[in-house]
Amino acid sequence: MGRPRKFSRESVLEKALPVFWQHGYAGTSVQDLEQATGVNKSGLYAEFKGKEDLFLESLRFYFQTRGGLDIMVSEPLGWGNIEAFIRLGEGHSSGQKGCFSVNSMREFSDLSADVHELVTGVRTQLLPLLVKNIEAEQPKMDPRAIAELVMVFFSGICIEQNLACCALATDARITSLMQVLCGL
Repeated sequence: MGRPRKFSRESVLEKALPVFWQHGYAGTSVQDLEQATGVNKSGLYAEFKGKEDLFLESLRFYFQTRGGLDIMVSEPLGWGNIEAFIRLGEGHSSGQKGCFSVNSMREFSDLSADVHELVTGVRTQLLPLLVKNIEAEQPKMDPRAIAELVMVFFSGICIEQNLACCALATDARITSLMQVLCGL
């Protein structure tokens, strides 16, 4: 019988997530993960199948704790929820930039089908929630088309957060978008 673990899975995910978020999958080494989590390689591999599994579980943990879907079901439905969701793309209180999920899509060619399915699945869940919030405002334009535009805008804001020159203008861009949306 092996020694008992001296770490929790959640603690490892909390500590690995910012490393993957900052450096991406390819830019993160197992040594980086060992240093960040305080768990050696054999401990990490006893809990996770490998680096990619740890990345996948970090992404799953991100979705469970970030609150994007929760925002979209908050009452009252409407533009307030849409704006709160978009503002998630401004960054994270821990200093992380943009959205971990959007940032990870840049590396899809290097990641497993499981990662693709997880990201696609969450985006698939998100779209009808966006539509419901938009429908609550009774816009003149098709709510699904607006929702798709919001998704594209959100992804762009998330990517721009990685550019120092653009991050400062994000608030003004979001405010302008919300003025346009409220006028639809």
